[in-house]
Amino acid sequence: MPRFPRTLLAASISAALFAPQIQAQQETTDGSLQELPAVDQCLVNQPEAENPNQLPINVEADRLEGVNGDKATYSGNVVVVQGKKRMQADSVTLHQQDNVVVAEGNVTFSDGQVKTISDKAVNNLNSDYVELDNTKYQFLCEPGRGDAVFVSKTGKAMYEIEDGSITSCPEGDNSWRMTASSIEIDQNEEEATFFNPRFEIQSVPVFYLPYLTVPIGDTRKTGFLYPTVSYGSSDGVEFEVPVYWNLAPQYDLETTLKYMEKRGTQLNSVFRYLTDFGQGKIESEYLPDDKKYSEKGDRWAMQYTHDGLYKENWKFHIDYSKVSDIDYFSDIDSGIGKREDGQLVQEGKFQYRTNNWDATLLARDFQVLTAEGNQPYRILPQIGFNYYSPQLAPYVDFDVISHISNFETDDNSKPSALRVHVEPGITIPIHTTWGSWTTEARILGTHYQQDLDGLPANTPYKENVTRVIPEFRTHMGLVLERDSYVLGGYTQTLEPQIQYLYVPKEDQSDIALYDTTLLQTDYYGLFRSRKFSGVDQIAPANQFSYGASTRFFDDMYKERLNISFGQIFYLDKSTKNNGNLAGASGEDPESNYSAWAVEMDFNFNDYLFYHGGVQYDIDSSEMQVANSTLEYRTNNGYIQGNYRYVTKEYIEQTVDLDSIAGTDGIDGITREGISQAGVLTGYTFSPNWNASAQYFYDLTTDQSIEWLARLNYIDDCWYIGFTYSNQLRGWTPGFTDYPNAEPDYENNFSINFGIVGFGTNIGAGSGLTGLDDSDNSLGYGRPFFLNN
Repeated sequence: MPRFPRTLLAASISAALFAPQIQAQQETTDGSLQELPAVDQCLVNQPEAENPNQLPINVEADRLEGVNGDKATYSGNVVVVQGKKRMQADSVTLHQQDNVVVAEGNVTFSDGQVKTISDKAVNNLNSDYVELDNTKYQFLCEPGRGDAVFVSKTGKAMYEIEDGSITSCPEGDNSWRMTASSIEIDQNEEEATFFNPRFEIQSVPVFYLPYLTVPIGDTRKTGFLYPTVSYGSSDGVEFEVPVYWNLAPQYDLETTLKYMEKRGTQLNSVFRYLTDFGQGKIESEYLPDDKKYSEKGDRWAMQYTHDGLYKENWKFHIDYSKVSDIDYFSDIDSGIGKREDGQLVQEGKFQYRTNNWDATLLARDFQVLTAEGNQPYRILPQIGFNYYSPQLAPYVDFDVISHISNFETDDNSKPSALRVHVEPGITIPIHTTWGSWTTEARILGTHYQQDLDGLPANTPYKENVTRVIPEFRTHMGLVLERDSYVLGGYTQTLEPQIQYLYVPKEDQSDIALYDTTLLQTDYYGLFRSRKFSGVDQIAPANQFSYGASTRFFDDMYKERLNISFGQIFYLDKSTKNNGNLAGASGEDPESNYSAWAVEMDFNFNDYLFYHGGVQYDIDSSEMQVANSTLEYRTNNGYIQGNYRYVTKEYIEQTVDLDSIAGTDGIDGITREGISQAGVLTGYTFSPNWNASAQYFYDLTTDQSIEWLARLNYIDDCWYIGFTYSNQLRGWTPGFTDYPNAEPDYENNFSINFGIVGFGTNIGAGSGLTGLDDSDNSLGYGRPFFLNN
């Protein structure tokens, strides 16, 4: 029998049966028919009618049999459409009085959120109730499919499934699935509730639970997240079961039970909150009775962070971390810190800001994670007040920096102190499009009240010290530009700069160092006004700093090459080494010149990158510090080689070794300085396969520092990763006995397995992306990154 045209069939139904409810498919202005919604299309983002159950119904079929006022039976390729709902079947019977549709034979139903294929379907057009027999279903708006003996839709986005299953794997892939005697799915809440669930891998049951709630989308919802399984030679079989607790719209909690075969069961938690005063997070890790290190008992770690603004003026910052023992990060993989961390900060800072002034209350402490070394000072508390008056007069800015600090320490060889610092300054800034000239004059007034109780009688410190030091600085820079054809069609800039800095000499040997350390020395450090980060040590200066940068920009004004070089000329040669932490001020420098500082960045066509920096000492005619990184990058991966070098003498002059290596000095950490080379690579072979590797080698000891290799496979609904690492953990009996000491390595092989979909994801820190991994001691650093 020939198929009825839509308009004729719909008109017949309208006239004979229920004209107000069923109408013909509408024609557009050009005479063509409107397209019906596709059965496989997600329509959740399309506008919803005010009353979707009152929308007109479009029907088409090969045959129609009707009883006036009772029912109509359509047969042969039947299609019924009402709004977003679409049904296809061999036959459809519409019961007019109840407004119920019964479809049989190859029934395909879609409401824009779920598509089903069933033997039979019943749909009440006055409500959202649908029931389906022997059904296969698929979510249209997120990954997910399954089958069931019986399915009913009890609400707009509520489904009940009997003897069903669910998986995020595509059709034909049965890698894993969750089966249950019954399943309740709420798409509005994006959650699925399982009764008597069984998790199966390739149809083999793995575990059973009487009850389970899991998310099926990105909406926050209390329930189990999917577990991960791994194996490592260090800790054995590991099994993680995370649970998400949606406590309230403004705070939530995620807890994870982590079973480690060789260590026990660890409870980890992350509590997050959002208030009018900002957002914060509390992380905790607790491992009772560590079986691998039974002598250390219970192991735990915690971190509390908070950052926020309140009514634009108030600013809050809290960062407090603590661990049960100093070896925690060395022994346990932690999300709070790394094994390279030498200390944990514990601080709170509260600030009130206006346009012209701000006030700050700060408290800071540390947990030291090394067995040797000096104890750092606690700041309990520091009260700061700063005042700013830009354009106090034409081309004149005025400001005052001040703070009162109370320092305490557990080191009996150091004094505690109360410090008051006031620093007014006048700045004359002059800026144009082609250059700038800034002149600054400051007065640094500081008073110390140092507690010397318990210190030896010959201590160099004094109880009361008042120090007033003027500082003068003037800095000028130019920006010159031209078209260059030496390297092709580039725009080249030449940016010379010169600075004069004067700070008179002041004997500060009677003042301890409380929160002061030497700043990094590189090209950009040549033009600072201070040599130290704090005010406990003000290095004298009578010097000119000079240097220049040249940059090359392509026709899109993207920077491709820059080279910077400069040095310091000391008018007073005695100030050259004055103030070094190692006390090198007594040495007589050979020349009035500092080391040359050179920095270079290069970007060739966005696939070849280079960064290099050197500091060449004039007096010793040797390189003090050098670093170099060359990287080749494609769309699928990268390969990088890098090298870092520091002389032993430079470390002695610039690093407070007592706080790092105790009484062993520099011999406790190195005998010939630092000379390390590394190779890193990562590549994505396909959407499923990726790999990464890295290797670092120490040329001073002729020993490998670390190497790591990963191979990952990421499927549509599961992933597996293989990792092997070999890391230098220490020396036996200790590095002070080098070269007779033997290196201690830790080898570890691990396999990670997990599920993709339904609220799980794979991120950059998981080790499964193959690029830019971060769970190793010497990580990846991208050259020229800030310029692109």
